Amino acid sequence: MRQFPLEMHHVAPGRLVEWRLRSTTAPGAADRRASFNQDKHFTVAEESRADGDRVASWVAVTFEVGGALDEEVLARALLGFVQRHEVLRCEFLRLAGEVSCAPLPAGELALEAHDVAVHGSAERLGAFLSERFQRSIDTLSWPLFVMGAVVRPESSTVYLAFDHIVCDGMSMPVVAHQVLTAYEALLRGEEPVLPPAPSYLDFADEQRRRYLSIDADDERLGYWKSFIERNGEFFPRYPLDLGVEPDRMYPIVNEASWLLDAAEAEVFEKVCRETGAKPFMGLLASVAVCLREAGGPGVYRGFMPVSERGREKWNDSVGWFVNTLPIEFDASPGKDFAQVVAGVGEGFREMMRHLDVPFVRAWELLAPEEFALRSWPYAVNFFSYIDMRRCPGAERHEEWRPTTHVWSATGNGTCSWFQRDADGLHMNSLYVDTPAARRTMDDFQEALRRTVQCVARTGGFRRPVGLTAPRRPEPDPRAAARAAGVRG
Repeated sequence: MRQFPLEMHHVAPGRLVEWRLRSTTAPGAADRRASFNQDKHFTVAEESRADGDRVASWVAVTFEVGGALDEEVLARALLGFVQRHEVLRCEFLRLAGEVSCAPLPAGELALEAHDVAVHGSAERLGAFLSERFQRSIDTLSWPLFVMGAVVRPESSTVYLAFDHIVCDGMSMPVVAHQVLTAYEALLRGEEPVLPPAPSYLDFADEQRRRYLSIDADDERLGYWKSFIERNGEFFPRYPLDLGVEPDRMYPIVNEASWLLDAAEAEVFEKVCRETGAKPFMGLLASVAVCLREAGGPGVYRGFMPVSERGREKWNDSVGWFVNTLPIEFDASPGKDFAQVVAGVGEGFREMMRHLDVPFVRAWELLAPEEFALRSWPYAVNFFSYIDMRRCPGAERHEEWRPTTHVWSATGNGTCSWFQRDADGLHMNSLYVDTPAARRTMDDFQEALRRTVQCVARTGGFRRPVGLTAPRRPEPDPRAAARAAGVRG
């Protein structure tokens, strides 16, 4: 399972059917408070809508169902999935200045099937789905997601796309696993057996109780304050030129590439383990060195999203379980791979000791002027890593072929997500569509590919004389849902 642009995902043509939710009763009282992430997201959507400049983003998952699709059974599986996750049944509202949500009763929901279209071209189908998600998903109106399938005689592609307010990237493998597990059980005439999935609304309540009352003098903000003191500002700037002007948003390039194949990724992991580090630490060390060699500083400072799902409790829940924290370490010239990786490990452990304070709350308290903005104020250094082989249902990924897709309307910087799966190590980046950014990101991706290949081949950053790492040919992105090297 990996993440790449929806437009480049080869979905074989077929008949499109969608299942639309309706409620047989009015929502209850809006008596549940939104999480800090949700509150900020909803507020930005409100403000941008008032100015006629819609800020929007969605996260989607697609997966395959073999054989002739039983549409009624799939509808039952989808309805059960929505009933199972309270956050998907919520309508978000602003009441008395606060963003709250009103969950609809699970038993009062129904699905209606609608034939949407028939497409004879995979290219047109991909563009159609992307446009449909953009038009249909609205932060300010329920439902906050789209569910459908591309139906063919011998197989079908199921798709679900969500506004970010109800989910995160780690929710996508949960979606695929639970919908397909329920579908297969119902097809056999059995009731689905799924692990517990506590409500994200309970997580949000707990988070609010713990952190709504803190102020800027709270000792738990000490890690953030020390970072700001060294960094000079709240947000760590992306150190390379993207050609962006202040206070301006740009259209987005959505690009993906393959960094290591499966065998190379295994060797890369072994090299990292031999230094006492995890693979993501070796990758982040490589990123830092590439940025430095391209003109960035010797000390890496950036943001890193961290899952708040815990070891067990929220693993099978859908929601926005993401905190974001700063990380810093020394990647200055002269340090070898083991030394830089050791710095990453030390920086990561220090960061994790301060995971408790929510990012949005720290932003609001320590950078209030920037918190009033609708986006991060400038291009921010950002690194995200997920090992998809550890996700729920990973043992069936080869068969189900689940794929994650993300989209954002506009931006003023760059974000990169790295994924490890059975096929290797991949990178998906969203960045501003400027000539400078295209050159910078092209050069960075190539440098990073060479660097991680070098680590896998030699155990370090330095390439011996005569060793070259040519650019890997980009496979045809239409070859399969898990194809690598796609570019949007």
